[in-house]
Amino acid sequence: MVNKINEFCKKFQCLSGASLKLIAIISMLLDHTNKALIYPYLTSSDGFLATLSDLFDIIGRIAFPLFCFMLIEGFFKTRSRIKYLRNLLIFGIISEVPFDMCTTASFYEVNWNNIMFTLSLILVTLWIIDILKEKMRNKPKILWYIVSLLIVGVMCVVSMALSLDYEHHAILIGYFFYIFHDAPIFAIPFGYASMYTQPWALLGFGLTLTYNGERGKQNKMFNYWFYPIHLLILGVLRLCLGL
Repeated sequence: MVNKINEFCKKFQCLSGASLKLIAIISMLLDHTNKALIYPYLTSSDGFLATLSDLFDIIGRIAFPLFCFMLIEGFFKTRSRIKYLRNLLIFGIISEVPFDMCTTASFYEVNWNNIMFTLSLILVTLWIIDILKEKMRNKPKILWYIVSLLIVGVMCVVSMALSLDYEHHAILIGYFFYIFHDAPIFAIPFGYASMYTQPWALLGFGLTLTYNGERGKQNKMFNYWFYPIHLLILGVLRLCLGL
C-alpha cells in the first residue's frame, strides 16, 4: 500500500529542495513584513490594508511546514549532524535581537525566541530518538515508539518553557515527518492536526508532496543569513516608524 501511494505521489514531485526553501523564504518574508509593518496600522475600518494583511497571513502559513520538512531531510542527508546543529544554534544567537526588534519592537523579549532555536530543539529530539532506535533494534518496535513519544512529550514541555517560536507544535511536526520520512503523505494529517488553529498551514504541508528528492542549486550561507538580515531590516524599519 505504501509503495502504491508513493508511486501516486511521484506524479506531483516536481520541486527540488532549493525550490521549496525559496518558497518558504518568500512566505516567511511576507509573514514577517505583515506582522512588523502592517499589523500596527490595522483598524476595524481598514479595507485594502486588511485584505492585504489577510493575504499575507495565508501565504505566511506556508513557511514553517516547509522549513520543518527540509530540516528532517537535512537530518537524514547531512554529513555532520553536529555541524548542522552548531550552525542552527549560532544563527539562533545572531538572530535573536533582530527577531525581537521585528516581532516586539524591542531589543530583547524573553517570552518569545526565534525559530532557529526551535529547529535546533527538533534536531536534538530526533537525534536522541534515532540513537535509541539503533540501540533498541533488537527489542519490540512498539517499545521504541513508546519511549520516543515520551521523549517528544518532554521536549514539548521544554519548548514551551523556553518560549520557542511554534513551541510544542514544532516538536510534533518534526516527529511526524521523521516517523513518516519514507511516506510523507502520512505525516500531513498528523502534522496538520498539531497546528489546526492555523488552517492555511495545509498549503505548506501539501507542498511537501512536490519534493523530488533533489537538493537543487542553493547557497547554504544565503539560506542561513537571510533569516537574521531580513529580521534586522524589518526591525529597524519598525523602530524608525515607531510601530
